[in-house]
Amino acid sequence: MKRARLIYNPTSGREEMRRRLPDILRKFDEGGIEVTCHATTGEGDATLEVERSLARGGYDLIIAAGGDGTLNEVINGLAGKSNRLPLGILPVGTTNDFARAMGIPKHWEYACELIINQYAVPIDVGKANERYFMNIAGGGFLTELSYDVPIKLKTMIGQLAYYLKGMEKMVHLRPTELTFEAEGVGTFTGEFMLFLICNSNSVGGFERLAPDSKLDDGLFDVLLIRKCNLAEFIRLVSLALRGEHFGDQHVEHFRTNRLAVTSPDEVQLNLDGEYGGTLPGIFEILPSHIEIYKDETGISTYS
Repeated sequence: MKRARLIYNPTSGREEMRRRLPDILRKFDEGGIEVTCHATTGEGDATLEVERSLARGGYDLIIAAGGDGTLNEVINGLAGKSNRLPLGILPVGTTNDFARAMGIPKHWEYACELIINQYAVPIDVGKANERYFMNIAGGGFLTELSYDVPIKLKTMIGQLAYYLKGMEKMVHLRPTELTFEAEGVGTFTGEFMLFLICNSNSVGGFERLAPDSKLDDGLFDVLLIRKCNLAEFIRLVSLALRGEHFGDQHVEHFRTNRLAVTSPDEVQLNLDGEYGGTLPGIFEILPSHIEIYKDETGISTYS
């Protein structure tokens, strides 16, 4: 029987994990996986628990249950270690962009079955200075949204909380002076509304923002949004929803495995929806760095 350490956020989503935990443990036990649990108690706790679990040893895999924020903390506990374990994901958070990109079902029972089946694939991990991310890194006025939204509001009304905060921030739309030095591409300098460094094709609920981005190709898809007014920005958002934003004069798109970003201003970084420090930043991809359990057939859908 395999042994797993389940690290879960009891407040994720609408506290679904807290309600489903007995059923989930029973499901794993029937599937031949002995699971011990740790409920996170605050910011950074998931990272510390991964590090403690790896140091103790005796586990065959780690399971992260929560949203993208919980997953990001777990990745930051795993990615820097030499004894990295395969990772299973139970996407029970408010936002689950990475699970969507991997085709991991949102329904807890189906997600458990993927882990029980033990089919793991290696995926790339992004590194931003000394921190790690799975899905996206970014900077600019809207990238501050996820850590501006109170946890209780996210728990109560889910994704709507982000939209409400987004409308509030639109009034303060402003550009930032930035310089990008991209390996194999060149240098971009100017005023930008935001930048997004994508490791997958599911970003902030936009599945067409970087449609060709893959988790196993050793490259980032980078989107730079040049200075524009509010009307132009809203038009860009509507184009991005349809995947028609490439080629617009305000959008720069390129692919690279390493990117340096600097600014004379203070610019906060967002890593998988969490605060990631400030610029300057060095972003590099770590190819095939962590193994994730997914559907062996490759046809599972996020539902």
